[in-house]
Amino acid sequence: MTHGWNVLLCALCASPGELFSQVVLTDVARESGLDFRHSDGGCGQHFFAEQVGGGAACFDFDDDGLLDLCLLSGRSLPGCPAASGAGSRLFRNLGSAKFADVTLESGLVDPGYATGACVGDIDNDGDEDLFVSCYGPNRLYRNDGGKFTEIGRQAGVDDPGFGASASFLDYDLDGDLDLYVANYVSVRAGSEKRCTRGGLPVYCLPQDYPGEPDHLYRNDPGGKFTDVTREAGVDFPRARGLGVTIGDYDDDGSPDIFVANDTNENLLFGNNRDGTFTERAMLAGVALSEDGVMQNGMGTDWGDFDGDGRLDLVVTNFDGQANSLYRNLGNGLFLDVSYVSGIGAPSLPYVGWAAIFADMDLDGRLDLFVTNGHVFDNVAQLQEGSSHAQPNLLHINMGQGRFKTMNLSTACHIPPRVSRGAAAGDFDNDGDIDLVVNNLNSEPCLLRNDTPRPGHWLGLRLVGTKSNRSAIGARATLRAGGLVEVREVKSGSGYLSQSDLRLLFGLGGSTKVESLQVRWPSGLVEEVSGKVKIDGYSTLVEGRKG
Repeated sequence: MTHGWNVLLCALCASPGELFSQVVLTDVARESGLDFRHSDGGCGQHFFAEQVGGGAACFDFDDDGLLDLCLLSGRSLPGCPAASGAGSRLFRNLGSAKFADVTLESGLVDPGYATGACVGDIDNDGDEDLFVSCYGPNRLYRNDGGKFTEIGRQAGVDDPGFGASASFLDYDLDGDLDLYVANYVSVRAGSEKRCTRGGLPVYCLPQDYPGEPDHLYRNDPGGKFTDVTREAGVDFPRARGLGVTIGDYDDDGSPDIFVANDTNENLLFGNNRDGTFTERAMLAGVALSEDGVMQNGMGTDWGDFDGDGRLDLVVTNFDGQANSLYRNLGNGLFLDVSYVSGIGAPSLPYVGWAAIFADMDLDGRLDLFVTNGHVFDNVAQLQEGSSHAQPNLLHINMGQGRFKTMNLSTACHIPPRVSRGAAAGDFDNDGDIDLVVNNLNSEPCLLRNDTPRPGHWLGLRLVGTKSNRSAIGARATLRAGGLVEVREVKSGSGYLSQSDLRLLFGLGGSTKVESLQVRWPSGLVEEVSGKVKIDGYSTLVEGRKG
């Protein structure tokens, strides 16, 4: 189908009198050379780990200016035969929309039953390093000029639990990257409960198992990380963590931690700026649903969707539970606007996973991408009208706090999948955001953004000097055409995944940036408007004039 027909279909989803932005996404995974198929490692026994899925990491591992891609997979569980071709893979971006599998030559040896990933320069040497969370011992891959060495054990981050989402952050603002890892439940394949529903075997529920504690690791000299979970005040051992996102929600210059928990209240750790955190989710209004109920939190992201300069929060949930959108009111308080914003009702039939704020149409407003896919592989027999494979959704930001929902199956002819992790990044460097989706027991989707270009854009690559070199935690605030746009450099977020560390601003019809300010993790604030170009990427180095 041509792009023109796609645009028309997207427009037809709108209510009378309203028109969608012309967002067009094309799945180019197969022709791009992404020869990969995720495996849950199962063989019909409904091991609990099978349903969690795998994530994706897009990052420039070889520093050639092109986003490369790591896709994560499980491996065979006890008593199950090895899946042909299964295993996590690293693909180098060759340009011209082509990728090549470089897993073996890069040294990214099989990480085991991999679930999530995050990226950051842990040793400030100019190469982006890769952390992989696993069902089993976690892995940390040090990048030395495009070659990886696995150092998880010697670094002290090889926790053998059930790792889910993870994120690098500089919580103590000492110029190096620390690490937060969310753990899910305490369960081991081969010693699991057997659960049924309606006489059919199903995956057990998360509340059938105790939660596993998350971990906060401080980056110390000599390439070592120290577990400071308890002393830092983030020790909540009963939580069942799945999603993590880091953002400075109170705009005090220090990173805060939000954890989406499955059948536990969510957690919001406010940074006290003294090496400790205080848990504030209940007081802030982000622990529970609008009606005060614990939900099945999975994916999460920070983003200023309403352009007021404050970071808002999204959390995906199970079917029958609306995905949660919390508007940041300031003063440490949030308001649940899931339904009034227009994202709540369309999410109810689906099990949501990844959540990504991104300006897909470059109009200066953050849209919201959500992946879906049921947990139960036999849900069609258990729940009328439901299915294992489900369509992914793109909520288009219409302004004034409202979204319109685009079903990618009907609007852009992307078949429903059992989707899990997803990452956003400009893979072809054309100035708009593309998406990669990791699908359970299936091939990935690489959704190239073919939206007709209505206006202009601006891209930033930030490099820290006194701050961590990846500039994770840096905040850029742009003003143009009456809009205020806030972006922060983030490590892992969404669900199990790592999006582009570069920042991309849509300018809509504006041709001039009124102001662009960067606040670095070190505390340095720089006005950088004259150092950047419209319709291109600029590299800004902390403290460097000109």
